[in-house]
Amino acid sequence: MKPSDMGVLFDECADRGVPTVVHLDRPFAIAPDAGTTHDVPALARLVRTAAGWLAAAGAWRGDRVAIVKDNHWDYDLLACAAVRIGAVPAKLSGQLAPESLAVLLGRLSPAVLVTTAEVLAGAESAGVDLTAVCRMTMTVDREHPRAAHVGEFRDAAPPPPVRPRADEPLVIMHTSGTTGLPKLVVHSTRTIIGALARLEAGRVPVVGVRRGDTVANASSYAHGRTFCWTASVLCLAPRKIVVLTDADPDRADPVLRAHPPTVIEALPAAYVRLRPLTTRLDNAFRDVRLFASTYDAVHPPIVRGYLAASARRRPLWMQGWGQSETGPITFRFLGRKSAAWRNAGRPIPLRTRLRVVDPATLNPVPRGGPGVVQVRTPARCLGYVGEDERFAGKCADGWWNTGDIGVLTPTGSVRLLDREVDTVPGMSCLAVEDAVEDRLGTVVECVVLGRADAPPLPVVVTADGTLDPAAWSAAVADLPPLAEPVALAREDVPRTGTGKVRRTALLAALTGNAAPAGSGRWT
Repeated sequence: MKPSDMGVLFDECADRGVPTVVHLDRPFAIAPDAGTTHDVPALARLVRTAAGWLAAAGAWRGDRVAIVKDNHWDYDLLACAAVRIGAVPAKLSGQLAPESLAVLLGRLSPAVLVTTAEVLAGAESAGVDLTAVCRMTMTVDREHPRAAHVGEFRDAAPPPPVRPRADEPLVIMHTSGTTGLPKLVVHSTRTIIGALARLEAGRVPVVGVRRGDTVANASSYAHGRTFCWTASVLCLAPRKIVVLTDADPDRADPVLRAHPPTVIEALPAAYVRLRPLTTRLDNAFRDVRLFASTYDAVHPPIVRGYLAASARRRPLWMQGWGQSETGPITFRFLGRKSAAWRNAGRPIPLRTRLRVVDPATLNPVPRGGPGVVQVRTPARCLGYVGEDERFAGKCADGWWNTGDIGVLTPTGSVRLLDREVDTVPGMSCLAVEDAVEDRLGTVVECVVLGRADAPPLPVVVTADGTLDPAAWSAAVADLPPLAEPVALAREDVPRTGTGKVRRTALLAALTGNAAPAGSGRWT
């Protein structure tokens, strides 16, 4: 089975008898009394029920439905419910600052905002009224004076499903926002389902999901990746799906032990946080044959730690590089003996083309030379909500400017150096981060911040927020010149909903100056 219509995806899977059982680490916000175990027919009923709520709240074909709540997979169930009635869901992370949410909601002008009283109260404490630009606001947790409670719509019958047109807006999600206000990315059925999810739903030898698999996911469900993953994983019909909403090791461990995964996809930041579980007796990753990661760079010690934790003979790590605007662009596979860490992999065969251009002239550079990576893919999004000029500035003759600096090797693979906005002449911040994490076992995470008029500033995250100066000096002795390091605890580092470091905010907090090293022209 291949996905086509997200509005009836769960219905179609239920009708086909998909036997998958879903295990959650906590109940859905939209079904708090339904427990943590669901089969596909139950999920299909929940999507239909939510479609009735949205229709009764006033959303209809072509309207936008904004979703802002706590992190859980019911983001995607609500999105499918909106698609079912012909509306366009917009998934916004509840971890965004209230001021950012207000701007994004203003651009969307949603017919319905689905949120929680907790989100609304948090915004109010910052002097922001998120309901002001929404025709109707509905809370799914408890009542709020500026919103209707979902209980008012409990008995609403779902209208007949509306089939989305292939090239019209299907779903809106936002970028991570590491350098500022996130962009609102619009995808169609053709771009995110036809070009991506249908490809993933194929049964690929060795690395594809099998019917006997237990597939775990630890992600930010407000982002576009899980919408695509939902479509493909249901059609692949594994034995179990395990949904983690919290990467705290002590809370995730019991769920993973109860349902040991054979395939796991997680945010890089989630892998970092869950890493202590790899060294526990009878660790929860012992049966994993495939680890998958997206969104951000994963440094060598993390990959090695998880591959070593697996009791499989040849476990693999699949690293995807891509963007919200394009979906995955390249992929690579790492095993226990892999060495080419900075290689981002090869373009998706028959679907993706890459080239590297000079940042100043945008003329192609010879293979082996650094430049800005551009991609041509049928999965490219339709545009940005409220930022047409910004979107047009990243397009050129069918090529999409990723804003990443990299090298296209003679063999056709890509080696990433840095984001253009972070680039420092004569060095790769990513390579320095790799080296530091490889050499200093006490460093949980290293972030090198490029600056316009000063040496790059290394920020290291350690368990206790301290760093041994002598060990640091020895570790960086042969690396490019760096400023004195700043050691922080994890909770002191500003992050996006996907766990990425908000580099601009961190640089401003530490130095009082957010001016980056690069131009930021394609952020």
